[in-house]
Amino acid sequence: MDLPNLPSNRISGQLWCIVGARESYTKAIETDGWKGFSCSLTAPRLKQSVLAALEATHKRLGEINFADLTDAQVDLAFGLLEHEVQHHGQLIRFVYGNGLTFPDSWNKRYTV
Repeated sequence: MDLPNLPSNRISGQLWCIVGARESYTKAIETDGWKGFSCSLTAPRLKQSVLAALEATHKRLGEINFADLTDAQVDLAFGLLEHEVQHHGQLIRFVYGNGLTFPDSWNKRYTV
């Protein structure tokens, strides 16, 4: 299947945006309102830097008690989920479009 040659952010840009969204949405959920987008990931091309940031943001999200959220906070949580799902789709398209291979973790989790 040939995919059209449409522009896409580089993988590092996708990962930078995922980390920034996790940080920004988490802050918004914790403070009950959007405070703007920011990202602490300064080296999105360094694997260890990206993995550390993804792990840290995952841990921080895990500390939120989602059962006690207001409706506005739930909307923010769903906004983050939607944002991350869109990036997963973009990354899948990028990999297929460039003839790359998926990490083993993606092959185990998804049918790619």
